[in-house]
Amino acid sequence: MTTDLAVDFDPTDPGLIEQRIPHEEFRAMRHTTPVRWIPQPQEARAGFAGVEGYWALTKHADIAAVSKNSKVFSTAKQGAIIRFAPDMTPEQVELQGVMLINQDPPDHTKLRQVISRGFTPRAMNALHDALEKRAKRIVAAAKEKGSGNFVEDIAAELPLQAIAELLGVPQEDRGKLFDWSNQMLSYDDPDVEGDEEAASIEILTYAAGLADDRRKNPKDDIVTKLITADVNGHALTDDEFGFFVILLAVAGNETTRNAITHGMGAFFDNPDQWAIFREQRPQSAVDEIVRWATPVTVFQRTALEDVEINGTQVKQGDRVGLFYASGNFDEDVFEDAYTFNVLRENNPHLGFGGHGAHYCIGANLARLEIELIFNEIANQVPDIARAGEPRRLRSAWINGIKELQVTY
Repeated sequence: MTTDLAVDFDPTDPGLIEQRIPHEEFRAMRHTTPVRWIPQPQEARAGFAGVEGYWALTKHADIAAVSKNSKVFSTAKQGAIIRFAPDMTPEQVELQGVMLINQDPPDHTKLRQVISRGFTPRAMNALHDALEKRAKRIVAAAKEKGSGNFVEDIAAELPLQAIAELLGVPQEDRGKLFDWSNQMLSYDDPDVEGDEEAASIEILTYAAGLADDRRKNPKDDIVTKLITADVNGHALTDDEFGFFVILLAVAGNETTRNAITHGMGAFFDNPDQWAIFREQRPQSAVDEIVRWATPVTVFQRTALEDVEINGTQVKQGDRVGLFYASGNFDEDVFEDAYTFNVLRENNPHLGFGGHGAHYCIGANLARLEIELIFNEIANQVPDIARAGEPRRLRSAWINGIKELQVTY
């Protein structure tokens, strides 16, 4: 086990994440310094005023406790994203405050109540049959190709089609959402072409057109629900709706796509687990895939007052990194944490952001998509095989795969 960490070790280093998730270092931190100060050079903390680093939390219990305590730990103060491009400014960080993940109660509570109308169990059940048909078609089309990039052929397709289905976006426009959401997260990866700011403007403009259309032609869909005031008088403004679409396009597309890709990789590495899944289709498999993948490795909070975390003093204004990618492998919580086990029963993973005000609003949709797509892979291409090493995304906080060549 690695115990002697370099003084300048930073688990948000995009160059590191492009290579691997630093599981050995996380394990060492959990055992020695579960609340560790990470000093950063200026370019690594661009956009954050007056802070020279952050506190890295690696224990499941500490991450869960901070996630649940929005009175003391704020996302509105400096946002949830822990690291931006070196040219990021505090003003640009502040502009992102309109997004749900960057808000505190009561603003967050009000906005979440409106948005959650689209994610009720009833709404998810209504989507089930349409998404099941889409999953069947997606895997059938991949099978016909014979081989290809699993990320584009299968993993990205169902989340994109689900978002289009949910928003009533024409399916032919889903490619635009794919490109825009990729560009919005591209600032760390030179392979991904595009301009983050231009892409966000494209999505906002597209969303405004969508909202305008539903005001003129209301339908029984989520867009109409979100932009039309209900009995309490709450409806989303154009800006709020636009940023909700961004959140859905980025969070709902990137994260589920990467969970599916990492899940497939885990099955390749553990053929015994693929055999169990094919034969038994256990309900527990989806959450184990999410735990194993942990598509968002870390989000941050800012302390609103001096506070103690696990025996360490954290000052008001300090940033705190919630390393879900470490908490999800905490040996104190998960038996045989480094074993991929689709029959795992006790699985209180943090893959949807910990159980607090910011618990992922689309968690049930993500679970549905993962279940449907793996059922179809097992049904139609049970002998799927890896045909090349995966190419990872260069990112500070996303555990992403750009390419995974397979034979179907």
